Amino acid sequence: MTTDLALEYIPRRMRELGYGDNYSLRFVHLVLQPSEVRQLEASCEFFILVEEPQSVNIDSDMGIFDLTSTATNELQYEHQGSITITNQNANGVTSVRFIQVIPKNIQTEKENGNN
Repeated sequence: MTTDLALEYIPRRMRELGYGDNYSLRFVHLVLQPSEVRQLEASCEFFILVEEPQSVNIDSDMGIFDLTSTATNELQYEHQGSITITNQNANGVTSVRFIQVIPKNIQTEKENGNN
């Protein structure tokens, strides 16, 4: 998925989930050392993959993204929950780029006097 496609997809997805325009975006560029395994916890937000990283496995509660796997028939670009990102390259640094979508808690915003 490209950044442009993700930015077009996100507003529709957030409306589907009932958030409307009540969310923030954050661009995340992770740099992974050789064979590094990185854990992210995203129980209240989404990570949208905006590139197809080579030699990287992304496994989350929503699915898997791994271009080297022959055991899966679907790759997931939207990740949530417990996310494990593994650099499968033992000899090189690699990077992974996401757009993090953070829904705003409408109830908390109203309690704080913000709209």
